[in-house]
Amino acid sequence: MNIKEKIDEIVSKVKNDKDFAAKFTSDPVGAVEGVLGVDLPDDQVRSIADGVKAQIAGGDLLGKVSGLFGKK
Repeated sequence: MNIKEKIDEIVSKVKNDKDFAAKFTSDPVGAVEGVLGVDLPDDQVRSIADGVKAQIAGGDLLGKVSGLFGKK
């Protein structure tokens, strides 16, 4: 799984789909799991959600998130 691509996909979905944006706001872990289509430990999914939040805010946590999976 390419984490950067998934984060970019989720960011795009948050920006372009108001229903998904509302779900992401209320339940980021559930929203991310729905896009990923795989069941990962909540701490890993939460880290991806944090990466999405950072990218939306203009920051970059991608290096930290990618480190969880052993690849950038």
